[in-house]
Order: sequence, then structure tokens, then C-alpha cells
Amino acid sequence: MTAYAVAHLRDAAPHPEIAEYIERIGGTFAPYGGRFLVHAAQHEVKEGAWPGHVVVIAFPGMPEARAWWDSPAYRAIAPLRSRHVEGDIVLVPGVPDGYDPATTARTMREALP
Repeated sequence: MTAYAVAHLRDAAPHPEIAEYIERIGGTFAPYGGRFLVHAAQHEVKEGAWPGHVVVIAFPGMPEARAWWDSPAYRAIAPLRSRHVEGDIVLVPGVPDGYDPATTARTMREALP
């Protein structure tokens, strides 16, 4: 099942290390089947506030996403970003094919008092 690395990055001021990070990050994906789904795009806020930028990277599954995050190649470049950009990053599994949210709602209703 596809997994995603999702980042909400804020306060990203231009810096040469950030440019280097962006130049190098794509090369860290290959061994893990990762690819950008969202990067350097303008987002449209419909509710609440979402300052900053959104990045979404897809991987074949959670094992690959975790392996990428922990890989020596990615760990070597991560400080280029983290020294200059504040943000939150999560790894999250996608839903399986045929996912029906009504099943989740039913389970939720059954758990209600």
C-alpha cells in the first residue's frame, strides 16, 4: 500500500544550503521508489490557516518510506533543510484499494456509548 512523506514547511528563507538540499533530495529517493507528488506548488487554503509550503512524496509502502528517512543519503542532507526551515514532517500509510469511508463511520458509530 502506498505511503507518503508529508511536510508542512514554514519560514523558508532563501539560502544556498536549501538550494543544495533541493538539488540532492531527488537522488535519495531512487533506492526506495520515492517520487514527488507535490513540491514547489502554490496551495489554496480553504479552512483554517496553512502558512508555508506543502511537500508530498510517495513511496511503495511504509517500509520504503522509513528506510528512505533513515537512509545515510537522506540523513546526510537533512541538516541542509532543518538548519533553515521550520516544519512538521510525517510518514503516513495510504488507504487500500477499495477503501470505503462508510466502514470507518460504521465502526466509529458502534464504538459510541
